[in-house]
Amino acid sequence: MLLAIDVGNTHIVLGVFERAELMCSWRLQSLRERTADELGLLVEGLFANGKINRADIHGIVLGSVVPPLTTTVTTMVQRYFARAPLVVDPATNTGMPILYKNPSEVGADRIVSAIAAYELYGASARTPLVVCDFGTATTLDAVSGNGEYLGGAICPGVTISADALFQRAARLPRIDVRKPERVIGRTTVGAMESGLFFGYVGMVEGLVRRMREELGGAAVCVATGGLAVVIAPETTVIDHVNVDLTLQGMRIVWERNAGTH
Repeated sequence: MLLAIDVGNTHIVLGVFERAELMCSWRLQSLRERTADELGLLVEGLFANGKINRADIHGIVLGSVVPPLTTTVTTMVQRYFARAPLVVDPATNTGMPILYKNPSEVGADRIVSAIAAYELYGASARTPLVVCDFGTATTLDAVSGNGEYLGGAICPGVTISADALFQRAARLPRIDVRKPERVIGRTTVGAMESGLFFGYVGMVEGLVRRMREELGGAAVCVATGGLAVVIAPETTVIDHVNVDLTLQGMRIVWERNAGTH
């Protein structure tokens, strides 16, 4: 079995694979003040609940965009699993050519999602891709038909936008992000819900169309992240939704490095 750990700004996502099958996954809050022992005890509880024996884990792959937690999670893995994790480094060990001017600037999550999307939806026909990840930030990443990471766009996530409205406008309330019944809101809350939700859909549509034009017009769009299943039904630009894309990409990176780690 393989344990994949994706450390993001909002959540730490853990997934256990048996060969290529994702057996189970969990989400923990990305609290920077947590210690390695606290994380270890939480993981022990999750494994016990999932009836997974720690001794069955033969490998661990770690991708992180939160440097303080990278050290904490690495220490937890070494202490509770008695092995060092393979830490995803976009510039050296993913197997995907990165055409960013500075490859070390690209987040590990963006690269592993691009790798999984290309393997699942692009490689067989050498099709270019646009990969949308609806996380804390919304990222749209372009992959060439040859499997090269080209770059992309980074936007505030919809939850960040909602929080900014509440914090910066004195008379606007805090709201949850959801699809409203109509575009023309008849209350302040309704108008905010419309602007956030449909404005966000429109932003994604515009960026995907422009990126497709730069890629030659035939790119496949793959969506992942927490809001992917909410946004995708509202637009025709998204072709596939895969909420486990990042974990799958980490599994692929592990397999590419298994002989050397």
